Order: sequence, then C-alpha cells, then structure tokens
Amino acid sequence: MSKALVIIPTYNELDNISIVLDHVLSLSNFFDILVVDDNSPDGTSNVVNDYIDKFNERVFLLSRKSKEGLGKAYTEGFLWGLKKNYNFIFEMDADLSHDPNDLVRMLQVLEMPNCDVVVGSRYINGINVVNWPLSRIILSYFASIYSRVVTGLPVKDATSGFVGYKNVVLRKINLKTLLFNGYAFQIELKFKAYKNGFKILEIPIIFKDRERGESKMNGDIIYEAVFGLIKMKFYSFFYNINK
Repeated sequence: MSKALVIIPTYNELDNISIVLDHVLSLSNFFDILVVDDNSPDGTSNVVNDYIDKFNERVFLLSRKSKEGLGKAYTEGFLWGLKKNYNFIFEMDADLSHDPNDLVRMLQVLEMPNCDVVVGSRYINGINVVNWPLSRIILSYFASIYSRVVTGLPVKDATSGFVGYKNVVLRKINLKTLLFNGYAFQIELKFKAYKNGFKILEIPIIFKDRERGESKMNGDIIYEAVFGLIKMKFYSFFYNINK
C-alpha cells in the first residue's frame, strides 16, 4: 500500500476516468486511488472495476447509491482513507482540469515539516486558468477574495479542489459535522485546518477547463458559498469547530 491516497469523486465521467487513472498510475511517485462514484448511469464504475482487476492493490472503488454532492463524497473518501492509515490524502477532480503531474510536487511539499495542507493554487501567481469563460474566472477569483475577507483565511485560492492533507489534519477535524456540501466545502476544510493551527502552503498550478462531459456547477453551490461562509464564521465565534 502506498503512503499517499488520491480521492477522485465521479458522476458521469466515463470519457475522463480511464485517462485520469492511467496518468496517476504512471507517476514516478506511487499514489493509490480511491474513486468515489455516485451511481453514475454512464457506467463510470464499470471502468473503475476493470482497473481494480488489473491494479487491485492500488485502485479502489467506493460506490454510493445516489448523487449526494461533492462534500459528502469526499467525506466518505476521507474516512475510508483514514481507516486505511494513509499518511497523505489528496483531492483531485476527475475531469482533467487538474494535472496529475502536479501530485508529485504537492506530495514533496506536504512531506515537509512546515506544511500540513498543500493547495494547488490557481491564483498564487496571477490567474492561471485555461479555457474558462471570463464570467467563470471572475466568479471563482472573487469567491476566493470574498472567502478571505469573511473568514480571515490566508489562502489565495480557498475554493481550490486540488488539495493534499496530512492525515493528522483530517483526524483533528470532525468530518461528520461539516456544514457544507458544495463549493463552500473546500473553504470550510481549509478554514478548520487553519483555525486548528495547521500550516497551509500554496503552490502554483495551471487549471484547465474540462474538455469532455458536463460541469457540475449550479446555482445552489454558488448560493451556499456566498451565504454559508458567514454562517460558518459566526459559528466559529461561539462553538468548538471540531464538535
């Protein structure tokens, strides 16, 4: 078993999943892969099962009965990874917007004693986003600024979904009490890590818009991110954020 696990949530990613799996499996560092599939009707899980037959020590599948959202998928994946005692646990999209090659750099940073959370950042060196419409770039960029203003989180790309955690961080956070399930989920995890005194480092990545399949972004996710952060910040004043 590798010391590092990459969690990849999927819903209808048939066109992308084999490319992502091949790429991660070919990296110079060994990463195990856990695909968390929300009962994709396009047969994504069937492809994953084929990889499990070939790489049964490195590829795993966690099948859920229905589409319940990104946050819950990652939470179940984190709990699975902690139970297996992985040292480092990563989040990565299945749509090829995150370059698997960056996992090697992120792991190198995360192994350092001065880092507990590593963020693949689109905004640490300007705006490194390819093929997104201007409206989407503006929304994402200002969402990160908004999150810093509301929460005080010292992270330029707080909404990034390309993140690595030392297992001690995820063990400290009570994953079962996370408030959010969409865009704000990423901010909440970083915020709770920060409030618990863990060290967060950002490294630059180039983010590419998906070429295949459909985006899962919707109005409910944006609403949660905008108004949910105020609720989260308010709760942090009065409640132990780990309970």
